[in-house]
Amino acid sequence: MPAVIRGGRRQAMPAPRRRAAAPRGQARGPQTQPRFLEQGLTPGMAWAGAGSFVFVALIIALFGWGAEIGRATGRAIDNQFAAMGFRLEQVHIQGASPAGQRAILDELRLERGQPFVFMDLDGLRTQIEGVGWVSQARVVRLLPNTLVIEVAERRPAAVWQLDGAVRVVDAQGTVIPGADPGRFSELPLVVGAGAEQASAELIPLIQRWPRLRDRLDAAVWVDGRRWNLLLRDGGVIQLPADGIDAALVQLEAMDQQERLLDLGFARVDMRVAESVAVEPRGSA
Repeated sequence: MPAVIRGGRRQAMPAPRRRAAAPRGQARGPQTQPRFLEQGLTPGMAWAGAGSFVFVALIIALFGWGAEIGRATGRAIDNQFAAMGFRLEQVHIQGASPAGQRAILDELRLERGQPFVFMDLDGLRTQIEGVGWVSQARVVRLLPNTLVIEVAERRPAAVWQLDGAVRVVDAQGTVIPGADPGRFSELPLVVGAGAEQASAELIPLIQRWPRLRDRLDAAVWVDGRRWNLLLRDGGVIQLPADGIDAALVQLEAMDQQERLLDLGFARVDMRVAESVAVEPRGSA
């Protein structure tokens, strides 16, 4: 637009004032500050600071500038991340029974809110695999605040009695430390020195035959070589030193033909496969 001349003077028109436009994609009016800004940090400053700490830690690790310095720096970095919200809030344990979960948490002694980013996962896994219930463990960190623990648990298979002491063993005959035998009264009872190891062969065979399993009171390991099965009605089954599976198949066939377990007996001697002897109850 051409300038207007008044009274012989040339005067420029004042430039119109423009309203300040709201930033694109942002509504006008009062705004909520981002979390970083509420703490006096911009996102760039926060990540730049964290990056600097990580860089220093990597340099120390790569060039071996002292284990103590490395640990102190790691703790400082962890605390910085914790201040930004990266702290432990949830622990999920998968694959463990309630008793196993309690044992794992008691061992780890984790605390809600503790620094999380540089938590020693290998150290945690070693601790977990030291718990009697656990055969194998895997530990995963899910940022910002969750720890996932996956375990393969040793399942109780039998209760082992020796010299008045009672312990729980797994399917391989290994004692499970910390397992309370009183909570597993439904498991087979094996008795004698070495019975815990020998039970690894016997228990799966017994479990396949519910009629015998449900009548079994205890299995006694005799002379470190064979089993006597004690039934709840007082009957005794003397198994051979070799060929336990074949002997149990033969006994099951006799039971199907003569209802042997229902009728009862004092003793069935199967120590010699070719001459099985059944002693009736009350014959002595």
